[in-house]
Amino acid sequence: MPVSPKPGSAARSRSRHLAVLAAAILPLTLAACTDNNAAAASGPIKVSSTADACTLSTQSTKSGNITFAIQNDGGQVTEFYLLAEDGLRIIAEVENIGPGLTRNLVVTAPAGKYTTACKPGMQGDGIRAAFEVTESGEKPAVDTNIKALTDKGTAQYLSYVKDQTEQLLAGTKEFAKAYAAGEADRARELYAATRMHWERIEPVAESFGDLDPKLDAREADLAPGEEWTGWHRAEKDLFPPAGFAALTAPEREALAAQLVADTEDLAARTRTVELTADKLGNGAKELLDEVATGKVTGEEEIWSHTDLWDFQANVDGARIAFENLRPVLEQKNPELATSLDTKFAALQAELKQHARGEGFVYYNELSQDQVQKLASLVDALGEPLSHLTAAVVL
Repeated sequence: MPVSPKPGSAARSRSRHLAVLAAAILPLTLAACTDNNAAAASGPIKVSSTADACTLSTQSTKSGNITFAIQNDGGQVTEFYLLAEDGLRIIAEVENIGPGLTRNLVVTAPAGKYTTACKPGMQGDGIRAAFEVTESGEKPAVDTNIKALTDKGTAQYLSYVKDQTEQLLAGTKEFAKAYAAGEADRARELYAATRMHWERIEPVAESFGDLDPKLDAREADLAPGEEWTGWHRAEKDLFPPAGFAALTAPEREALAAQLVADTEDLAARTRTVELTADKLGNGAKELLDEVATGKVTGEEEIWSHTDLWDFQANVDGARIAFENLRPVLEQKNPELATSLDTKFAALQAELKQHARGEGFVYYNELSQDQVQKLASLVDALGEPLSHLTAAVVL
């Protein structure tokens, strides 16, 4: 998913990004705004955000226009998100709510299950809870303005990238702390789950050509004399092959510090990216290609064998890009939208067969038949997904 970083300082870039994002979202039915008078008839849902709680006045409401009135009762700047049930796809958000302030988030939401989240300090995955919207009988008008639908989809994906990057940074700091301290069991426990945030936004992360190899290079990818840093060097040390000489304490500390510094650099740069519908479509296909060429072959995580965590994350990222573009696709090619829904569901159902607790079985525990079935479902999804970009752009 090629992206174009903007020039200027991180602070100026972030300000410009927020302004552009707000301008793109405000005209849409799923909009974050301040003091909006289009509140639902039943009145706003009150949200209190503190350092350790995200308290809503109700956990359910009727479909249609919904207003959340978010009061920051904590000591840090906070954000509030309404997400899809999967906790990944962002429906709408309002950010930069300072201590003592209240801002309104107005959305038009159909019946379904959702997730709410407050994010004090605007980092990590936030304080989350289930939220349900029941059927009111009111049917909102279908927006057929392709440009408006496209702008909304790209703005939502930018919010998704921002959220995943924040979670990646928070997880990386926790991993690095354990790894540098020699807490190997804790570091191994955090390794795969933290990397999922990277894998979900991999095409965006890879667009920064100097950062990608510093964070994600495998040993086999190194050029002669190239310094090896990043996740996979830590992977080899945590899941060592026979005969491997473990890193020394100073080497672990240096590697951990570099991992955090590079991830902080990534987080700053992702605030300045620009995305378009073609980049979302191409990025979705790139993520599935990553699955086909690395994850389903077991080549990505050759020591930890946590390839299925990466597999799931790549599929998540591809699906979120598709779902953000779905309203456009349903206008232009509803048959393709239906086909992609079916094939994403089939692949996800097969992946679920290999779930273990909150993770997955290790790749080396899969039989050849199981690997082949996953590969065939990836191929089956890859064909229609390759038509996504042309369908939404042309």
